[in-house]
Amino acid sequence: MSMATYELLAASHNALNVTVAFLGGLVIAGALVWAVRFGMKVRDQELPRPLPEEQPHLPATGAVHEMREMREPDEMPLASEEKERLMPYQLHHSGSRTGKEQKRQRWLPGRSGSFGGGGIGHV
Repeated sequence: MSMATYELLAASHNALNVTVAFLGGLVIAGALVWAVRFGMKVRDQELPRPLPEEQPHLPATGAVHEMREMREPDEMPLASEEKERLMPYQLHHSGSRTGKEQKRQRWLPGRSGSFGGGGIGHV
C-alpha cells in the first residue's frame, strides 16, 4: 500500500469518529431536553404553594418557651422473690420524675468531666 492509501484510511476513520461523537452529543442533548420537559410537567401537576395567609402563625398567647427542669430516675421496683419476674403492668409509665432539687448541678474542681476525660475522677 502506498502512503496515499494510508492517509485516505486515516481521514475516513477520523471522519467516522467525528460523526459518532456528534451523534452521541445529540443523543445526550435530546435526553437532557426530555428530562427538563418531564420535570416541568411533573411540577405543573403538583399542588400549588400555600398563600401567605395559609402559613402557620404564632398563637395569640405568643411564642411557646422552653421549660427546663431537673429530672431524677424512677427506681425499678424489686420483685418479692428472687425467682419471680416483674410483669409490664407492674412497671411505671414514665422513666423519670421531677427532681426535688431544681438547681443545676455544676462540675466541681477535682471531678472528671466525662468518661475517659483524663481526670482523676470523683475524689
